[in-house]
Amino acid sequence: MSERQLVAGNIAVAMGALAAGCRHYFGYPITPQSDIPAYMSAELRKLGGTFIQAESEIASINMLLGASACGFRAMTSSSSPGISLKQEGISYMAGSELPGLIVNICRSGPGLGGIDASQADYFQSVKTGGHGGYRTIVVAPASVQEMYDLTILSFDLSDRYRMPALLLADSLVGQMKEALELKPYTLPSDLPAKEWAVTGKLWRSDQRIVKSLYLGEGELEQHNWKLWRRAEELKEKEQRSEGKYLDDAKLIVTGFGSAARIAKTAVEMAREAGMQVGFLRPITLFPFPEKAFAEATVSCKQLLCVELSTGQMVEDVRLSVARDAEVAFYGRPPGTGSLPTPEELFAQIQKHYGKGA
Repeated sequence: MSERQLVAGNIAVAMGALAAGCRHYFGYPITPQSDIPAYMSAELRKLGGTFIQAESEIASINMLLGASACGFRAMTSSSSPGISLKQEGISYMAGSELPGLIVNICRSGPGLGGIDASQADYFQSVKTGGHGGYRTIVVAPASVQEMYDLTILSFDLSDRYRMPALLLADSLVGQMKEALELKPYTLPSDLPAKEWAVTGKLWRSDQRIVKSLYLGEGELEQHNWKLWRRAEELKEKEQRSEGKYLDDAKLIVTGFGSAARIAKTAVEMAREAGMQVGFLRPITLFPFPEKAFAEATVSCKQLLCVELSTGQMVEDVRLSVARDAEVAFYGRPPGTGSLPTPEELFAQIQKHYGKGA
């Protein structure tokens, strides 16, 4: 039977990780994600797991690489500049075909920026901030429940496709409290066995090597095409989105994470005002739900993309919609008290509604 608790989003991430069988955490404190290592430091001890507050973000991502190479479910978390420092290690994990969860509770930038909610890490996450043309799974929760559920999903997808997964959220979803339903979790029976894991000669007679260095003639090219095919399979099978009021929509409002949460309220305001406005939210940012956007814009040719940035996801929206669809953008880059209100977004809906009809 499910249990319900009132918890913050960051804590929901930690609870989801533990429910999914994660017993190894490596991280470094930084606002606004420090609730996650604080919770893990207390709970992992009770479960006989491993918690290490590393000396740096670089050290923590390489500890994650090591734990994953041994076949364990493990994770790290940080906030924007800390994720920047992890990029080399993330690339090494992707090149070594290693799963693992990286959580980014975004703060504002560039540079030192501030600790306000931001979505300006979209490019870094979805287009990948490290070297080598790899891809990572990227999910974007919009509620405390999704912080829990998508953490679990990220571990499963990461193991299934042997690539790192990144959960992208911000302080709005990370710090807010909502009711969380703790659903029982069972490891999917069809997940592939980790026959690649390094276990040492004490336990096995065969040699297992985890690496990202390929120097033989044609080896690296073959390896890159293998990674590409895996990413293409992910794109084909794992696109996720939430849609509402799309059947009769004359304008579709889209956004991800916390921005989508505010936009959804504005869409409800528009519907109450008699306006045929739809809502479409990407849940996976990679793979981006191209199919949902292409299908929605067969009949609706007007979209409004809302982001807590100067515009990043809007590029993927424009690449995914029907060729004759028009995509407007409304952004609010981070700043103290700068979150848009539902009334503000409703005004934007009124501004764009009916254009091109």
